[in-house]
Amino acid sequence: MSVNTPCIILITGIMASGKSTVAQLLAERMDRSVHLRGDLFRRMVVSDRKEVNPDADEEVLAQLRLRYRLAAQAADTYCQAGFTVVVQDVVIGPMLQEFVSFAASRPFYTVVLTPSIETVASREAGRAKKGYGAWTVADLDRVLQQETPRIGMWLDSSELTPEQTVDIILERLQSEALVEV
Repeated sequence: MSVNTPCIILITGIMASGKSTVAQLLAERMDRSVHLRGDLFRRMVVSDRKEVNPDADEEVLAQLRLRYRLAAQAADTYCQAGFTVVVQDVVIGPMLQEFVSFAASRPFYTVVLTPSIETVASREAGRAKKGYGAWTVADLDRVLQQETPRIGMWLDSSELTPEQTVDIILERLQSEALVEV
């Protein structure tokens, strides 16, 4: 596959797994691309924003689905305009399959970054923004490992630089990351 063919590539994983950095570097490797940060749609909610916590009720999950639908629709719009769209967001658990179904454009690729709990904790400690509060790294990793459908490419990036991670994604995208729906 040419990485310049319009498509959607979802980069997901738990918080501090390297999604933002990898998605940006991946998008920069393509001639016509967009780095779409799904969390932007969460931050747009000014009043009554629901934060996802371990005991999320249906109202919280409905707002999360809305965020994912909006991200998928924006990705579709860019893709239909001829862009390769690298979507980056925390999409784990059963909702990963839902996210894929929200996007109409194909091909659709999924890359799940799975660095070790220790690596994520170290990255979280070293960054200015803090993502963990109600969730622990271990709790979120448990959802990723035990509740997330095994679709797309799963990549342990614990020992990889962001550039090496992108190199591997590009090498294996066609053979491992394509999601058939």
